[in-house]
Amino acid sequence: MAMPVVSRARRGPARTSGVTTREFQERLLRRARKAGLRLAPGLAEALEAYYRLLDLWNRKINLTALAVAEADDAAMDRLLIEPLVAARHLPAGPVRVTDIGSGGGSPAIPMKLATPGMALRMVEAKTRKSAFLREAVRHLQLADTVVETARFEELLSRPELHETSDVVTLRAVRVEVRVLLGLQAFLRPGGRVFLFRGPSGADVPGALTPPLAWEVTHTLAESSSSRLVVLRKMPYGQ
Repeated sequence: MAMPVVSRARRGPARTSGVTTREFQERLLRRARKAGLRLAPGLAEALEAYYRLLDLWNRKINLTALAVAEADDAAMDRLLIEPLVAARHLPAGPVRVTDIGSGGGSPAIPMKLATPGMALRMVEAKTRKSAFLREAVRHLQLADTVVETARFEELLSRPELHETSDVVTLRAVRVEVRVLLGLQAFLRPGGRVFLFRGPSGADVPGALTPPLAWEVTHTLAESSSSRLVVLRKMPYGQ
């Protein structure tokens, strides 16, 4: 899916990491080219604004254990490049995404920046992390974006959220059949779960049962052998 133009984000906070804007942009574009990505006008600037804000807050609360301040390849790939690769696999047209365990905002926020027409709901149980997410939404002027300070199990009691999402994404969440079967309630029939996985372990639990079924696995970053595992919610009657 082509990367659309994003609206110009607000200027990021004062430089907090050990790299200048020029160095950051050069590294980002180099990592993007390595992944076969072409960034739309304005996207690199918006990604830097998000990254700088994440770095600033990460010095106060633990949002990620990655070396954000150094903006090294591992941090760039994990926080920015992997979500951009995943965004290429979103369904065409308007799409509604629910991100579970949003933490520091990746993969959800970079995917949103790359796909501004996407409606995003970020679910984060920890109050301080959800405060960061709300500040990121405000700072980056993200339209159609909601932050829920709750466990996803609590949201299952809200019928208005059932079968409303086209995609459910999760990264830092333990992938168990019980969790996946709970999350599928948010998906419309034919919707998909995007699992961001590392280099080890099976794509999905061996006991995965309908209505979810494995569909495809994509490579996210060759440097880390990370994977995007896509599960599909089978339409009723199949």
